[in-house]
Amino acid sequence: MNDILIGKSDIEVLLRSRYANRHGLVAGATGTGKSVTLMLLAEGFSKLGVPVFLADVKGDLAGLSQAGAMNDKLQARLERLGTTWQAGANPVIFWDLHGALGHPVRTTISDMGPTLLGRLLELNDTQQGVLEVVFRAADDDGLLLLDLKDLRAMLTHASENAKVISQKYGLISGASIAAIQRALLTLEEAGADHFFGEPALDLADFMRQDMSGRGIISILAAEKLILKPRLYATFLLWMLSELFETLPEAGDLDRPKLVFFFDEAHLLFDGAPPALVQRIEQVVRLIRSKGVGVYFCSQNPDDVPQVVLGQLGNRVQHALRAFTPRDQKAVRAAAETFPPNPAVNVVEAITQLAVGEALVTTLQDGGVPLPVQRALIASPGCRIGTITPEERATVRSRSPVGARYDTAIDRDSAYEMLAARAASEATADEATSKPAPTTGKTGKAKAGAPADERGWTDAVKDAVLGTSRRQGILETMSKSAARSVASQIGRQLGGGKILRGVLGSIFRSR
Repeated sequence: MNDILIGKSDIEVLLRSRYANRHGLVAGATGTGKSVTLMLLAEGFSKLGVPVFLADVKGDLAGLSQAGAMNDKLQARLERLGTTWQAGANPVIFWDLHGALGHPVRTTISDMGPTLLGRLLELNDTQQGVLEVVFRAADDDGLLLLDLKDLRAMLTHASENAKVISQKYGLISGASIAAIQRALLTLEEAGADHFFGEPALDLADFMRQDMSGRGIISILAAEKLILKPRLYATFLLWMLSELFETLPEAGDLDRPKLVFFFDEAHLLFDGAPPALVQRIEQVVRLIRSKGVGVYFCSQNPDDVPQVVLGQLGNRVQHALRAFTPRDQKAVRAAAETFPPNPAVNVVEAITQLAVGEALVTTLQDGGVPLPVQRALIASPGCRIGTITPEERATVRSRSPVGARYDTAIDRDSAYEMLAARAASEATADEATSKPAPTTGKTGKAKAGAPADERGWTDAVKDAVLGTSRRQGILETMSKSAARSVASQIGRQLGGGKILRGVLGSIFRSR
């Protein structure tokens, strides 16, 4: 059977696997049963052999890894549903950006790209342009940008060579580079330094089956990550973009290649610039043909833009609370999105649903929407709730990918390459700044001879200063002899004063 039983009304409400890649929405107020519905869908896809990725923002989805247990509450629900139930654990791999509650999830700065990184850093248009120039300069110079220290080194390099880079790629300013560096520091303090590096995540590891053919459920521990909404949203958007760019066209399949659950979906769109929202819309619209189903989970359907909402063919709407005018407006808007059913007053029902009930519509044969049904949601066979640290450690120890990701790698990249260049240039400058070797009378350098601040050895000083002293003595003797001769001539000729004065002025001028 290729269908997932979501729940029961007058009829069984089924999710057809061949239309599961037409995307979906699970919405409802806090405490109305969204998490259990999400677990039910994830377990159903796993049983069909479809891998699943989901983020666990509260820690309760980890219960998918453990078998459930019968209790009175569950027994009463099963009697109302009129279905059988079997406890069972699901094949699960735990992931964590910080590496504490699962295998580390890493990507490189280059793989993230300047557009998503700029959103993560909350850059303005000018700073975004500078970041794109830095990426282009690094690519052309063969400098790998793998982690944050690589990007920081490249920004410093760009600042020191701003004139050359500006002439080639476009103007970059020191102020913009400084702003990006400050944003990197903030990002690092938020824990993003754990996210950038190697070994980078291979998305093929999210598309695994176990030995029995069941799809593996990859659960991202997001209790801490959700406290950094922009990092959380950017990471999941990066994953979605990577799937879109790397997976080949698949056409219509009997079941999806992968189902991707985006919990707290409003974080993806809050504060996103129009260009990024347009990109999300494009990915959601086109990734269906790659065999990937995307399911948004949020408290209110209004959290998802109308263009994206129009692409979601499978919907499960739990209760909404209409306590304020805005809530009442949201209820009416949500009711209008369901295919009509004369037997169900959607506007009234959506505020009266009990915990574990929902309004459901799915695509049926031929892609025709099922008229909205008020259904009692079925129960998954896994544990509904959290797990212990020991249970998590046991699941992690059995993981087939732990050996690949648990140990970080730091190979030579932009940081090391630029440091090596700087050291080489410093050595070359030191060599060119040294004085020429000193020589003796024969013109050969005297090894080991000490030099003064002018670079003169004792031999050179003796030669130069000795010559100068000899020349001074000879000049003094010559002047003395000349004065003596002049005096004698003057006395003999009777004009001693005049001639002595003339000859004296001649020698003084020398």
